[in-house]
Amino acid sequence: MEQDGRRILIIEDNVAFCKMLKIRLDSRGYRTQAATNGLEGLAAVRQFNPELVVTDILLPGLDGHKLCRMIKFDRNFKHIPVIVLTSRDLDADEEQAKRCGADAFIIKTTRAEIVIDVIEKLLAKTK
Repeated sequence: MEQDGRRILIIEDNVAFCKMLKIRLDSRGYRTQAATNGLEGLAAVRQFNPELVVTDILLPGLDGHKLCRMIKFDRNFKHIPVIVLTSRDLDADEEQAKRCGADAFIIKTTRAEIVIDVIEKLLAKTK
């Protein structure tokens, strides 16, 4: 599905994974920006004003759970869907992501279609 330049922020410290996801999203017409740590990601939320955030859990500076909580408890940004995308597949991580307000929890995969499908479903709810 071709997008109309909707803004997605990717917060991921794995440069190769971030680049792969960014390329896939850009090729679908999304406008993406990337941050490599939690503090940079929080600043990017404020400056880029994304329509959706994809974040890892294990990030330098500020982990993804705290970052998600900060986004969801800020009245200016709480409407932004947040996807926690992580290699950690522990039930406790998924439960904590939900408590922090995450809209989706996805185990990292090289199949970008899985991530893109969740992104498109969440963005469809915000149109």
